[in-house]
Amino acid sequence: MKYVRQFAVILTVSFLGEVLRAVLPLPVPASIYGLLLMLAALGLHIIPLHAVKDAGKFLVEIMPLMFIPAAVGLTESWGRISPILIELLIVTAVSTVFVMAVSGRVTQFVIRKEQKGDRDERTAE
Repeated sequence: MKYVRQFAVILTVSFLGEVLRAVLPLPVPASIYGLLLMLAALGLHIIPLHAVKDAGKFLVEIMPLMFIPAAVGLTESWGRISPILIELLIVTAVSTVFVMAVSGRVTQFVIRKEQKGDRDERTAE
């Protein structure tokens, strides 16, 4: 019953994202609205973490299965993809390296900031 309740909370937030997409005239996908709503609700403690933690963990664990339909769609579109395969591979490689570099830099920044905050707290005591 716990999982059903947690999935209901996640689905409710997703539905609110769909409502926002329909109401707001911005070219933003409903899933992004839903993620932002969930982030805000968790950050402001409107929804406690334990209310969605187990269901969220389950969804993250089965995430690779969600890519199977996209892979099947790629195989069905092979006729259109094959002429531009080299360009797609280059763009994919460059964007992957870019995302990894930016993610690494952001992570380093956050770690350094946390370490500096810890040192500042120790010196204040």
